[in-house]
Amino acid sequence: MPLTRRLFLGSTLAASALATLPTRAEEPAKPARKIKVGFIGCGGRGAWLAGLFLKHGGYELHAVADYFPNVAANIGGKLQVDKARCFSGLDGYKKLIESGVEAVVVIDVPYFYPEQARTAIEAGKHVYMAKPIAVDVPGTLLVGETGKLATQKQLCFLIDYQLPTDPVVIELGQRVREGALGRLGHIASFGMGWHAWPDPPLEKTIESRLRQQIWLSDTALSGDTIVSYDIHIIDGLMWLLGRRPTAACGRARTMRPQPHGDRTDIATVLYEFDDGLIWTHVTQALDNEFDVTTLSASVFGDAATARLQYSGKIFIRGGKQSYAGQIGSIYNEGAERNIAAFHRNICEGHFENASVQRAVDGHLTAILGREAAARRKFITLDELIKENKQLTVDLSGLKA
Repeated sequence: MPLTRRLFLGSTLAASALATLPTRAEEPAKPARKIKVGFIGCGGRGAWLAGLFLKHGGYELHAVADYFPNVAANIGGKLQVDKARCFSGLDGYKKLIESGVEAVVVIDVPYFYPEQARTAIEAGKHVYMAKPIAVDVPGTLLVGETGKLATQKQLCFLIDYQLPTDPVVIELGQRVREGALGRLGHIASFGMGWHAWPDPPLEKTIESRLRQQIWLSDTALSGDTIVSYDIHIIDGLMWLLGRRPTAACGRARTMRPQPHGDRTDIATVLYEFDDGLIWTHVTQALDNEFDVTTLSASVFGDAATARLQYSGKIFIRGGKQSYAGQIGSIYNEGAERNIAAFHRNICEGHFENASVQRAVDGHLTAILGREAAARRKFITLDELIKENKQLTVDLSGLKA
């Protein structure tokens, strides 16, 4: 499908999120500089994130867009956005970009992120984008190119990953890079989803898959679990290591009794680096009562071991730089730190956009793992990039 036909949307989880959003009357005192922002995607996380942008005080919510008209209207009404700037349908995001916004928040469904970000940057808008940034190699590379274009155009392009913003994580990372673990030998990481994503029967059009996180069960929409969920810890490792693996092999399987979407339920991937470092990653999305907090990695050196995870205690044990710390409410606090950084970068003119290339490295790594496990074969990253396989979605029957 041509890029101009790619849809934007948000899930209908907005109803519950809307109840927690502040009204304008409830907002605290704001910084002198306000940035007009528009939200592409008004579902559960989109509505929640809009509340954090308003809480910061340096933003004016100028426009919203969602594939579903009622979702856009609900959040727009709650936050007193002019009805004329509550857009819907396939091309609504373009109308939002043209509505007078200075910055765009992209937070709908990952399949559509690369085009939305590119369109916004080309139009001279700053971009704040949720994870995952893309579902395939062409989309990931396009985001990387868009990041470079943003820097050339003196625009901010920030990817909203929370783990590397936490102070205790930053301290752990500094010690690891200074050699606290000794020579690195292997890594074991986990992206263990706490439940199986909803996966009802397919209908005549793709529209039914765009609600209530059902899109997480469609690889072309979400990238599969390793891309849409595990990317949190994969991004954390890219940040910690500063490099990406060169090859992978793996195995994947589907276990749910009546699969309709094509996501896998379980996968194990073995990555390797050019210096011999080995990394094993395990992922699952099943209703088997697993620990909901398990996005974690253990990094083993010949002198010490480090634990990195999305919540709870992190540490370095052994060696000469032992360390332990407790991560706070990173889901909220990490997003708040990124929102503040986005505002600061725009106002102070910091347009290096370093988070984009790290996100590209992380997504290429996740896609490499997905493809190696699904194909049950050894694949190099160079082969994956050269293949440049694109995932497509049939958008016929959807509202323009």
